[in-house]
Amino acid sequence: MWNRIFFELSVILAGNWKLGKPFIMNKHDAEILLQQSLNNSMAEFRDGQWEAIDGVVNQRKKILVVQRTGWGKSSVYFIGTRMLRDRGAGPTLIVSPLLALMRNQIDAAKRLRINAVTINSTNQDEWRRVQQQIVDNCVDAVLISPERLSNPDFVQNILLPVANRIGLLVVDEAHCISDWGHDFRPDYKRLVDILKHMPPTLPVLGTTATANDRVVSDVQSQLGDVLILRGSLIRESLSLQNIRLPDQAARLAWLTHNIHNLPGTGIVYTLTKRDAEQVTGWLNQNDIDAYAYYSGVMDSDFETSNLYRQHLENQLLENKIKVLVATTALGMGYDKPDLSFVIHYQAPGSIVAYYQQVGRAGRGIDQAVGILLSGREDDEIHAFFRKSAFPDEVHVQEILSCLEQYDGLTIYKLQEYVNLTKGQIEKVLKFLNVENPAPVIKDGSQWRRTTVAYHMDHARVRRLTRQREIEWQEMQEYLDTQKCLMGFLCSALDDPETGTCGKCANCIDVSLFDPDIDFQLRVAAEHYLRHTEIQLKPKVQVAGGAFKAYGFKGNLPMNLRAELGRVLSRWGDAGWGRLVALNKHSEHFQDDLVDAVTEMIQTRWQPEIEWVTCVPSKNHPDLVPDFASRLAKALGLPFVKAIDKVRDNQQQKFQKNRFYQCRNLDGVFQIIDSIPAGPVLLVDDAVDSGWTLTVLAALLKQAGSGPVFPVALATTSPGG
Repeated sequence: MWNRIFFELSVILAGNWKLGKPFIMNKHDAEILLQQSLNNSMAEFRDGQWEAIDGVVNQRKKILVVQRTGWGKSSVYFIGTRMLRDRGAGPTLIVSPLLALMRNQIDAAKRLRINAVTINSTNQDEWRRVQQQIVDNCVDAVLISPERLSNPDFVQNILLPVANRIGLLVVDEAHCISDWGHDFRPDYKRLVDILKHMPPTLPVLGTTATANDRVVSDVQSQLGDVLILRGSLIRESLSLQNIRLPDQAARLAWLTHNIHNLPGTGIVYTLTKRDAEQVTGWLNQNDIDAYAYYSGVMDSDFETSNLYRQHLENQLLENKIKVLVATTALGMGYDKPDLSFVIHYQAPGSIVAYYQQVGRAGRGIDQAVGILLSGREDDEIHAFFRKSAFPDEVHVQEILSCLEQYDGLTIYKLQEYVNLTKGQIEKVLKFLNVENPAPVIKDGSQWRRTTVAYHMDHARVRRLTRQREIEWQEMQEYLDTQKCLMGFLCSALDDPETGTCGKCANCIDVSLFDPDIDFQLRVAAEHYLRHTEIQLKPKVQVAGGAFKAYGFKGNLPMNLRAELGRVLSRWGDAGWGRLVALNKHSEHFQDDLVDAVTEMIQTRWQPEIEWVTCVPSKNHPDLVPDFASRLAKALGLPFVKAIDKVRDNQQQKFQKNRFYQCRNLDGVFQIIDSIPAGPVLLVDDAVDSGWTLTVLAALLKQAGSGPVFPVALATTSPGG
């Protein structure tokens, strides 16, 4: 199918690419457009901006622009778009990797009377209208994600009809094309395939701020005859400092003390969603107006995560909040010229990733700061990221074998046949689908196996994994270097004009910010970390056909659902999670954990309970009952051994999706003949998916108990 589409595309694009008005646009006219776009009658082009515009508009070249964040790469392609459209060219196609980037670009385009539209997963109800506008030549610029290029419907119904009229192709964040780029996106491989079918007369503009020589060379080899326009990466407005504070409590205390004294607004970057929420809660508790920002973040006042994230972006843009505590979801393309600080709660995985993030600060102001904190958990998190960067070959072969047996399967149906999470299945399918030729294809909502033989490229996986390890080691060297910090970053990015900044902590040999921690703040932070339990939301929808013994199906009826529960900690974290992990291995939960759960229940949760029971285990028959009975005594309630395990099953933590998690529990437990009728506390040590507690709550209520309140010592779920 894709070979046929590429053939059609190449035939269409092979035709003459023509402009209605073949005159050459000059620098003066382009500079007027620059002033108009910036609303500044004195604005002049920065070094390299006009050269890039001239290259794509007048010379129809392929150009890769490597310039620092805030240099004005979007001005190049929007001014180029305006000039090309005025000469009768067709629309510009802009490939951007993030929704936040698209929103900023559409707003910027309006200032040049450019009608820019986007087609993405959040505006499906507008696709038909937008599609007609594009076909009718009423659109000046179309912004899409690289994932859209893997959608045959988009290619067939939108790209092909206008392919012979495309005036300019823009590849934003072009480092994503390269295996060596810090944010390689598999769907960019599809873009490379399309670019190979473009006529040589079609101008192509690639832009990035985070590309070293290896990335540039790789992108150049994939795009063909590309002119490289590279500028200095030194950020003159940015003052940098690195501080190692391995303990999370110390970092939280440092944030509170210093953000209070920082002017303006800024971003605090974390590595995980869980940390974003935890840091946000701490800052709010200390009278700092902070909000968490990550993929999937929700708020009850907004229908979708996308709308809420857009709201948060605008709130920061308009200086209505002090700080966004964000994961990398707030990264490429977010443009706030007066952002005065970027602080990293944990270290990113590479120099290029750090430069891209810290470069959000100081774009349009004279003074801004970038502070890199680092902690002991950083290494473990990045090791997990490296390990999960590529799908496991066993998973790949499982899915290929499964698809060979059936004539098309949806992702949800695949979960019944392979014990993998939805995310793992999607990762494998995307990984395979961007191969050319691809061993799998998507047909509507179903995936099918093709006749293409597939063998995983182990050498490539090893090579890139090793490269990520080298990048992380380079990050450690940056943290401890005595050299100019800005110079170190620029040198790592192969900036030919590397020098010294004269304003970082190393250059002036004085700390910009005191690394010492206020003792009382640290004590308060330690207390906070031990009092940030996690809500345990009850499961509702059971997997179809999984509970043949218990008979559960569809949505569990209200009278069988668990109440909102609590989890004391995340496994191994800086609060109670580390102690939970140590105690489980030693087969005894110490009294400190009994006291912690008792305090949580009595002071912050306060469920109305009359008795206590627990989840039984054959592997550790005494561990949880012993803890639950001591907890019951501390609460002044009776402990009842109400649940028997009547059938062996596999450990629940090895069940990766809802169908396997549900089926693995079917018929495993049985409630004793007579149990108390009042509300009950259901205790477990560790919880992952939550299905064990969900099933036991339903069985307890069927047997006559009152409301069931689940509680666990730690969650092992990676959701965060």
